[in-house]
Amino acid sequence: MKRLLAGGVMVLALGSVTFGQSGKDSLELRPKAIYGKEAHVVISLLDGFHYRKLAFNDSLSSAVLDAFLKELDDNRTYFLASDIQGFEKYRRSIDDLIRKEDVSFAYDIYKQFLVRYKERMDYVLNHLVDSDFDYTVDEYYESDREKMPWATTRQELDDLWRRIIKSQALSLKLANKKPEEIKQTLRKRFERFSKTMKQVNSEDVFGTFMNAATESYDPHTSYFSPRASDVFKQNMSLSLEGIGAQLTTDNDYTKINRVVPGGPADKSEKIHQDDLITGVAQGDEGEMVDVVGWRVDDVVKLIKGPKGTVVRIQLLPAKTGVSGPPEVVRLVRDKIKLEDQAARKQVINIKDGSRDVKMGVITIPAFYMDFEAAEKGDPNYRSTTRDVAQLIKELEKEHVDGLIIDLRNNGGGALPEAINLTGLFIKDGPVVQVRDPRNQVQQGLDDDPGVLYGGPLLVLTNRFSASASEIFAGAIQDYHRGLIVGETTYGKGTVQRVLDLQRAMRTDEKVGQVNYTIQKFYRVTGSSTQHKGVAPDIRLPSAFDATKYGESSTPNPLPWDVIKPASFVPSGPVNDKLIAQLNKDYKEREKYDAGLRKFIVETDELRKNLTQSRISLNEARRRAEMDEAEKRKVQDQNLSTRVGREGLPVDDLSKMDDEYLREGLLILADFIHRRTG
Repeated sequence: MKRLLAGGVMVLALGSVTFGQSGKDSLELRPKAIYGKEAHVVISLLDGFHYRKLAFNDSLSSAVLDAFLKELDDNRTYFLASDIQGFEKYRRSIDDLIRKEDVSFAYDIYKQFLVRYKERMDYVLNHLVDSDFDYTVDEYYESDREKMPWATTRQELDDLWRRIIKSQALSLKLANKKPEEIKQTLRKRFERFSKTMKQVNSEDVFGTFMNAATESYDPHTSYFSPRASDVFKQNMSLSLEGIGAQLTTDNDYTKINRVVPGGPADKSEKIHQDDLITGVAQGDEGEMVDVVGWRVDDVVKLIKGPKGTVVRIQLLPAKTGVSGPPEVVRLVRDKIKLEDQAARKQVINIKDGSRDVKMGVITIPAFYMDFEAAEKGDPNYRSTTRDVAQLIKELEKEHVDGLIIDLRNNGGGALPEAINLTGLFIKDGPVVQVRDPRNQVQQGLDDDPGVLYGGPLLVLTNRFSASASEIFAGAIQDYHRGLIVGETTYGKGTVQRVLDLQRAMRTDEKVGQVNYTIQKFYRVTGSSTQHKGVAPDIRLPSAFDATKYGESSTPNPLPWDVIKPASFVPSGPVNDKLIAQLNKDYKEREKYDAGLRKFIVETDELRKNLTQSRISLNEARRRAEMDEAEKRKVQDQNLSTRVGREGLPVDDLSKMDDEYLREGLLILADFIHRRTG
């Protein structure tokens, strides 16, 4: 199970179920009486109030069964095909059982999972971890088995697990571990797995099933058990402590899901999204603890620590993938301050032909507002719009020629701030439309006729710009107010509400909470931001496939659709002819700009690494892949020459490692040149 908490700060993983503290045999797990009633209340709530208006019938029952099996065994390495066939008796009856307040079937399925899990752990510990593998054989391990058929025999699973352990052993060998160290590491790893599963309790199983049920409505509808709810609330306050990275699981590895702006990981410039963590060490001298296969909450515990202390992270960079050499990054833990999360500015000078151009850049990590301070009447309360307005005034005093709003990796936040921020750049009018389950549409309006900044504007987006970011970018594009440059955004066009089940059920027993989808966003053109996101006017190289990253990659996303457009007047300087000219300028630069060519090559390599799931178990081949990755890394470091138009130096850009921002600045310079030329 992959369950993201506190905006992604930690992930609870089941495939090794989390939280349990019971020392009892997990096979004795039984549902508490309250669970059946709680499940019935949740499903009734979603039947009546979820945006999608789905009836919990036989069809949805089938989807819930598939989702539950995926939560338990998402890579199909435990269950046999005969087990799956045996669960078919529940496929059309889960809805009926829940209405009878009966969730015992979930425990029956889970018990069979534990039987298979124990079989696999016993086989690994008794037959595989001490093996002397032959690494000259030309064979492979397919790490992504989500859509592969279930194994029909134990012998098939035996061979699959032989490849899994051989792959892990080879990775350790390539990291210069000695044979006995490899065997010891593997034994400790799988003994820990076995111990973990014995700690599962009844609440864990119920929470896992309920998440399968709620996510069958849409990916942002979720259930939090009482314990998970407590951790969620705790992490809302603790999420900005540690190294500043959100973690998730990716098969055997813990993956960097997002680097939090302003944190130690971000400031190091050595940890990036999609890097894979393989080890964690405390201090400068502490032993590197192997964390391959660990639950993410356990990895988080190792990484977190007091402010000012050192933690060392061993990782496989996304740039070189699992076949590349590991790196160790030293970080000093810190608490991320509000100032580090807030909007910030910089001024960058570039040379455009024969003249200097001064650009302002405002980076917005999130759409934030200090609601508590605002409610108390504090005239100096912080918000995205207030901060950006002040930064724009400061930039205009420096006489910038153009402005970039950088929304990369901005996952959203306060909707009013997206509306108010748009109002700084347009005269007035609707910014977003919001539809509820009754098909009633409300408009989010900018009713201030003033424009704070009317100069050349470019909005920089990537695949992880989501929600409120998409509302702002979409409005700027629809009003023709500025250019959208980068990647198509995430495509999250829905709004969620939190319901405390204790209040809804009127019970004194501890129950969980539900986050469920209640509304959907639409642009002023009537087009939903759901699924499709906001497509850029000028598309930069992207390593992220929409089928694997973004709303389209999530289970059961709401569809894209359209509603009636709002009444608005596009009055900005951007038009189809200008966009075509700027795209032509960008393509022309590919021919002579070494930095851009290097970036395109790097992006292509990263795309290949992110989609590579077939891992060679041949040592010579793997070493060749590592050598090639190291060679590319050296070449990337050496290829640092950058040239601008007519061979002129590019001033501040010559020192810039951020290729997306660099391209955004050059495109904005073209924009200014086209408007004034």
